Amino acid sequence: MRDFPPRRIVCLTEETVETLYLLGEQDRIVGVSGYAVRPPQVRREKPRVSAFISADIPKILALAPDLVLAFSDLQAAIVADLIRAGVAVHVFNQRDLAGIFAMIRTLGAIVGAADRAERLATDFAQRLAAIAATPRPSARPKVFFEEWDDPLISGIGWVSELIEIAGGEDVLPHLRACKAAKDRIISPDVVRDTMPDVILASWCGKKVVPDRIRKRPGWSDIPAVRNDRIVEIKSTIILQPGPAALTDGLDAIVKALWPERP
Repeated sequence: MRDFPPRRIVCLTEETVETLYLLGEQDRIVGVSGYAVRPPQVRREKPRVSAFISADIPKILALAPDLVLAFSDLQAAIVADLIRAGVAVHVFNQRDLAGIFAMIRTLGAIVGAADRAERLATDFAQRLAAIAATPRPSARPKVFFEEWDDPLISGIGWVSELIEIAGGEDVLPHLRACKAAKDRIISPDVVRDTMPDVILASWCGKKVVPDRIRKRPGWSDIPAVRNDRIVEIKSTIILQPGPAALTDGLDAIVKALWPERP
């Protein structure tokens, strides 16, 4: 990377895109992931250069980026190609709330906006603290978060933490430390035995079909199924480890756990 702060940035995942916009540094972005939808204007303002585990390397190189921002080992193949082509790459790997806050502060420092990033992170932390401190009308509901349906995969670390902040009890909290999805694969019987009051589902980019959940063998006695408390949360707001999860994602969890009474 010759220029500091980098003038031309390509973002291969959506959370760094949204963070740069929130920092007022969107003019540095010259290419984005095809999944970037926040803020809405990004779809008209920035060229799309990648999916999640694939990318148009020639298109990225044609943009002459000073820096490419990537996420986790899932993008390792893309990153390897870019490094071989001489491109500077920074790979984030946040899997919990602490990691999200570190990403915001790190990205702010990279683009010369450390003070603004600190204020943004502090504002988010205060927001989470206020929601966590909100009095609730009853005991914490037991919650199962379903990240995928076949095989059945439970929620990642930051989702588990947000459930607790929203006033729920994650029924499988020990799995939050498992960073890889393959390590959070569980049997339907494990979920049934926990008897969750609420099932939150976000099938990572495909529409949730509640009837499929209801019809699983042995699940008819689960309180969440019996009381029709199966709620889809869009993957764009909860499975993105960045601002979306801390705002709209958390708000959706709160609404699902504590629906307004007439």
